[in-house]
Amino acid sequence: MAQFTKQAIVASFVKLLGQKPLHKITVKDVVEDCGVNRNTFYYYFQDIYALLDEVFQEETRAVLEQGEPFTSWQEGVLHAITFARENKKAIYHIYNSMGRERLRTYLDDVIAKVALEYVQQEARGLNVCQEDIELLAEFYKHALSGMVIEWIRRDMTTEAEPMILNLARLSEGALRAMLEKNGRRNSDAPEDA
Repeated sequence: MAQFTKQAIVASFVKLLGQKPLHKITVKDVVEDCGVNRNTFYYYFQDIYALLDEVFQEETRAVLEQGEPFTSWQEGVLHAITFARENKKAIYHIYNSMGRERLRTYLDDVIAKVALEYVQQEARGLNVCQEDIELLAEFYKHALSGMVIEWIRRDMTTEAEPMILNLARLSEGALRAMLEKNGRRNSDAPEDA
């Protein structure tokens, strides 16, 4: 029952985000929409921003806890922005409010996993140190998150999938080439005695 109540509060909040900006949503609006009292709201959430954090944490878990690893970074990024594609108005209202940084953190958290899996997959069989793998994953995280944020900033008027697939086409082989070059450099380096 408790989980059901918490989910009802979250669902009402997401519904309200689709109707009005984040800064105009009050606890009163949420409790009236889902039919609980203020004490029930405060039992689960400290304030509206804690509720927003919960929404992003749930979405992060949904992406990161899916069973199989993604077959490509494109699949991972598209999966990460499913919530945005399904709730465009809500995301727009979050982006144009005090919730922008929370949105960025959500994207960074999810895309970091996607980027790391991608770099690790491309580095298999190469002589690349973990530090370099993590550095390249960080680079891809920021590049991909930045593209998604820019897509949101432009009101998500274009479809994300063609943009992501075009980027994949343009960058095909680039990461592998960087890793191979680095691997050759590591193989040529003298060993410490």
